[in-house]
Amino acid sequence: MKYLPLLFLLIISCASTKNSDQQKTEISTVLDNWHKAAADANYDNYFDTMSDESIYIGTDATENWNKKQFQAFAKPYFDKGKAWNFKAIERNIYFSKNGKNVWFDELLSTQMKLCRGSGVMVQENGQWKIKHYVLSMTVPNDNMDEVVKIKSALEDKILTEKK
Repeated sequence: MKYLPLLFLLIISCASTKNSDQQKTEISTVLDNWHKAAADANYDNYFDTMSDESIYIGTDATENWNKKQFQAFAKPYFDKGKAWNFKAIERNIYFSKNGKNVWFDELLSTQMKLCRGSGVMVQENGQWKIKHYVLSMTVPNDNMDEVVKIKSALEDKILTEKK
């Protein structure tokens, strides 16, 4: 009888872990399907996965778009039947205490080689939606000087404009 509270806590803990694992699987499926929609040039499925108030930040310093701006940028690629093809090879998912918000990071195999994606998801009408997504190219530390040299002319102009 004295072990009953301990048994109860163990059962609750296991149920919570199972629920968390199920939610992580659900989130991963949403993200995998989102990336697949781009690879299949399925405009509607891709953008339906994003919240109406979503933000997408691309790899270029000028790419900071709300959903409508991102749709306008992406539409010609989707219309040609070839958007982009990202596949997660590693992903971490974290939940807020109330379970209604998620943040994640992912290592992606892309046409640009390795990239990182990170974002925030929220539940809207019982569905997980991407609220904020950031795509970043990875740069090996040993090649940083070369990369900085390549991008300096363009980004110096942006730095001057933003001052």
